[in-house]
Formats: sequence, structure tokens, C-alpha cells
Amino acid sequence: MTDKSRRADGDDAPDATASEGTTTDGTTAESDRATSDRATSDAGPVDRAPDDTVAGDDGISASGGRRFRRVLAATVTALAAALVLVALVAPSDVNRFSPGAFLRIPVEGLIAVALLLVLPARPRRVVATILGALLGLVLVLKVTDLGFSLVLDRPFDLIADWTFLGAGAEFLSESYGRTAEVGTVALAVVAVLAVPVLVTLSVRRLTRVVAGHRVVTARTTTAFAAAWVVCAVLGAQIVPGVPVAADTVAAGLYDRARQVRAGLNDQETLNTQLSGDPFQNVPGEQLLTALRGKDVLFTFVESYGRVALEDPDLAPEVDAVLDEGTRQLRAAGYGSRSAFLTSSTTGGGSWLAHATLMSGIRADNQLRYTNLVRSDHLTLNGAFKRAGWRTTLVMPALTRAWPEADFFSPDQVYGVKELGYRGPLFSFSSPPDQYTLSTFQRRERGPGHAPVMAEIPLLSSHIPWTPVPPLVDWDDVGDGSVYKGTARADRSAEGTREAYRRAVVYSLRTLISYVQRYGDENLVLVFLGDHQPARAVTGEGAGKDVPITVVAKDPAVLDRIAGWGWQDGLNPDPQAPVWPMESFRDRFLRAFGPQSTTHS
Repeated sequence: MTDKSRRADGDDAPDATASEGTTTDGTTAESDRATSDRATSDAGPVDRAPDDTVAGDDGISASGGRRFRRVLAATVTALAAALVLVALVAPSDVNRFSPGAFLRIPVEGLIAVALLLVLPARPRRVVATILGALLGLVLVLKVTDLGFSLVLDRPFDLIADWTFLGAGAEFLSESYGRTAEVGTVALAVVAVLAVPVLVTLSVRRLTRVVAGHRVVTARTTTAFAAAWVVCAVLGAQIVPGVPVAADTVAAGLYDRARQVRAGLNDQETLNTQLSGDPFQNVPGEQLLTALRGKDVLFTFVESYGRVALEDPDLAPEVDAVLDEGTRQLRAAGYGSRSAFLTSSTTGGGSWLAHATLMSGIRADNQLRYTNLVRSDHLTLNGAFKRAGWRTTLVMPALTRAWPEADFFSPDQVYGVKELGYRGPLFSFSSPPDQYTLSTFQRRERGPGHAPVMAEIPLLSSHIPWTPVPPLVDWDDVGDGSVYKGTARADRSAEGTREAYRRAVVYSLRTLISYVQRYGDENLVLVFLGDHQPARAVTGEGAGKDVPITVVAKDPAVLDRIAGWGWQDGLNPDPQAPVWPMESFRDRFLRAFGPQSTTHS
């Protein structure tokens, strides 16, 4: 077949054919060389001029160039095949990521090859381009899923998780500076644009190879298809839990479709939950009657998860701090009860946990959170305000307007500006927890103050968990200048888990010290974790449980929750009760309302 006839038939693989030694007129390079050799022999010996040696060198050079081009072409084709294979079979969960996970037969690849084999040239190129672009987007989503599973222990939600991308950029800026944020975002944008292009080019290149080797490709595809069926029937696995007969892309797209559908339908579910709130219209005089006159603090310790109490490398020091704190507070007249809550998030998304606890509605993604905070649902904050308390939000990382604050019914919001910190910034570019609590104490719990309810996230145990501030005398905290020089001196090359442990220990010691210094008969402290830390700390399968503790000096407060079955002290053991975080609001309101004896 001539070049012209090949083009008319749509075969767009002349390079591939030529690389096998076929010349443009249908003969082979080997036959041309044989004909030339015979002609030379028939003519007898030929006297070569000195320049003939140079001509021979040029021939050797040209042959070497052809070999280099063939090797280069084969290498590029192999890389293209590898990229396409990765896009087809790469797992989207970091737990399943291993070399063995790539030893699989993707059914989508077999179907695509079969389709490309039967199509004419022009439709084949169009279909190859479309398939390549779609596969490139699939690979982008898989990489995004890997990042989410590594940090949040779940895949990326196409409907609800776009805000997390902005939160990630903010984390980079707060923790590592504006340059790191801009550079990382720029690289991410380039990757998102480049990956579909590279995968598309790879698919088109492989399509030309398929078109140039139809018979071999058809036989190979048939053999792999038969192997896929056999492996599917037998459930063959090289890596446990990872079948050789792969349908990763199809299954992934199906899961995405279900995810999108569930996300779009979630508003109806949320509306049902909101409309069934038994406390929505309860008058203020019937709310929280057993806490009248008390200062009630809900304090979230960032990343304080169950792993801190049970991991053999982390727990010894954390347990020691909590056990010693229990003894110290008991000696000062305080009682405490502890258990676990199952958070709505893990590894990040603290605001989801805050909203879940305070509202009694599970906010496990950004879309649900957004819809929740747009409602008039009664939060714990709102219940305290309705019952006559002054309500405050102390937000040490808040640097800009926060419209969602209205959902929590605050009389006062303390952001970065209002806190007035004048010292160096620590982990997550935040002030030390001790400064946050000291400023709250000075502003809201001075002599003659009205009963106050506060929601206070503490950020010293926020990733990256370094540097950790020192615990200083409360009288020396002032405007934070006392910390100058300590942030630099604290930075070290310790491991991630060690840094996490030190940060959590600091936050817990600070809370215990606060109660010792500023506690009285009217203080009720509820402190809990917002979520487990990232998987780099927890490892696989750690769950979403976080410790929660209620501390009070007035024994009547703890008597009200005796029916909860929580354990004595600050340190719950593995057998402590575990509640969904969203169940806490209703239980708390019942326990401290006028009907507590029948609803606790």
C-alpha cells in the first residue's frame, strides 16, 4: 500500500510503519540493501576514492541516528502507555496505593482499544482526543482524592468540597507564608491544566500504534479480555482487596454520580431535620435553668483526637498530663466527667465540627454547612442568649468579615484585631492558647461581669504543630510581648507525630492551668477535640472519635449529667461512652433544662 492509499484509508501511523523498516514505496530497507549489494558484486571490485571513507562514516552516523530515533520513539510510547495505565488503574485512596495496585487489567482500556480498532481514521482521532481528555480529568480527580484521603480520610466531594481548596491555600499562607501559597497554587493550576493535555497526547500516540498494528493489537486485546473475564470470575487478587480485573474508572464515575445526586438531594434531608427541632420554639425561661448564673465555656482543642489518648507513642505523656490534671483539679474542689464524641470530620474542617456540636445537626461537608448556617436553627449559643446569657465567640484566627457568625447569635466576636495580640505568631500563625484565654478572661470575666457563654477554638495544636509556645505565668501574659523570641527558639527538626504530641500537651496544660487560676463556683468548662489529626499522625483506620470533658466546681452541675454514664476525670478510657457529636446539643439542653430528670 502506498502513502497515498494509506492516507486515503485513514491510517495515520506512517511513522510507526517506517520504524519497522518499511520504505515509502512498500519495499523494505533490507531488500534495498540486498539489491545494492548484488549490484556491487556483479560489477566487480570498485576502487574507492579517499572521500568514500567519509561517505561510509556518514552512513554509519545516519544509521545511528535512525536507531536513536527508534529508541526515542519506543521510549515515548512506553511512557505514554505507563501514563494511561496509571490514569486507568491508580487507586484514589492512599490506603490502597502500592506497586501491586498497578498490576491490574483495566476493562475500560480494553473497550477503548476495541472501539478505536473498528473506527475509520478521522472519527478515530476525534474519539481518541475525547477519551484522552476525559481520562486526564479522571486522573486529576484521583490525585485530588489522594490528597483528601491523606488529610481528611475521605474522597473529594464534587458538590461540597470546593471551599476546602481555598481553606488549603489559606493554611499554606498562614503557616508558611504568602510565597508558599502562591507558588503551590500556581503549581497546582499548571498540573490541573497539563495532566489532561499529557494524557490526551498519550492516548493519541497509542492510537496511532494501534492503527499501525491492527492484527497484533486485536489478538493482544482478545487475550487480555479473556484474562479479565477469568480473573473477574475467580476474584483474583495480587494485592489483598484489589482485584486484578479492574473497573476503576467506571466504578469511580458511578460513585461520583451517586455522590453528586446525594449532594443535590441533601437540602431536602436537612430541611426535614431542621423542621423537627424540639427546642426551636422553647421560651428562654425554660432553657438551661440549671446553669443560671454560671459562666459556660465551650472550648475546642484543635486536632485533639482519640489517637492522642490511645496511640502507644503519643498516649503516655498525654495521659500523664490528663491524670495529673484530674488530681490537681480534684484537690482544688473540681469534678470532671469525660467520654467521646464522633466528629463530623477528620484531619481538618474544624468549622464543620463546631457547627455540628453547637447546632445538633451533622455538618459533614461544606454544602450542608452553608445551608445550615443560612437557617434560623437554634444553636447552643442561641439557646444561652435566649435564656439571658451574654454570648461571645473568641476566634483567634479570624482575620476578615465572617457573615456566618450571625448563626451563632454572638453579642461579641473576638477576631485577631479584637484580641490585640502583640507577640510572635505560633502554629497556624495564631497567638498562644494561653493568650487567647487570658484575653477572654480579662475582657469577659472581670469583677461584677454578667454570666457569659463563650465558644473558643484553641489553635496552638493546629497543624503543622510547630512552634509550640511556652506556658508562662498568667500575670506575665499581657499583650503577648512576653513571647518574643520564643517562636524561633522552639522550631526544631522533630517528627510530625512528636510535634503533634507536644502541641496537644501544651493546649491541655493551658486549659488545666486556666481552671486552677481563674476557676470558681460559677465556672463550667466543656472542652473537646474538634477532629482527629491528619493521617500522618493517626495512620489508617483511626476513626473520627474525639474526647470531651465537662469540668465544674459546683457538684450540682455534674449531678445533672450523672445519667450520661460518662467516666470520672479528664481522661476517658477506651470503654467510655461514644456519642455522635450532633447528639450533644439536645442531651445538654435536656440535662440542664427543667425536665432533666426525665430526659437525661
